[in-house]
Amino acid sequence: MTAALFEEWRTYLRASPYNWELGLRFSSLHESGCVLCLPYRADLVGDPTTGVLHVGAIVALVDTTLGYSLFRKIREERGFATLDLRIDHLKQSVRGQDLFCSGDCYRVTDELAFIRGSVYHQTPADPVATAVSVFMFTAGPLAMSTSGARHDPA
Repeated sequence: MTAALFEEWRTYLRASPYNWELGLRFSSLHESGCVLCLPYRADLVGDPTTGVLHVGAIVALVDTTLGYSLFRKIREERGFATLDLRIDHLKQSVRGQDLFCSGDCYRVTDELAFIRGSVYHQTPADPVATAVSVFMFTAGPLAMSTSGARHDPA
């Protein structure tokens, strides 16, 4: 992947204030998807006793990763929305460690797209959660349009 391509995708991610607020960032891109990182932050912790990240932050990471994986696969500005998302939480996240989510768009039809994902700290072989989703194509605008992109997470 070239630096210019990676910067283009960073711009897409910065277009959403929600992504910016969470601090989501691209880790890598591949032909059928991407890997996003959710940096560990104290304000995203769901249980102060254990330090595990709030499930809402994890769901946001998964849904965003799988959506960008679809966008990466189709490579066209076409509107879509999450129709179904299933996340199997296998274990708690670890205090102080960033979370990564990899997405793989493995099937696209005229109306639907199917994406699977894995949430992990160090390696996808040791997942914190796994996910599968179905997205449907819409006639609406692409939510990750870069017009008006102004946020720049580090």
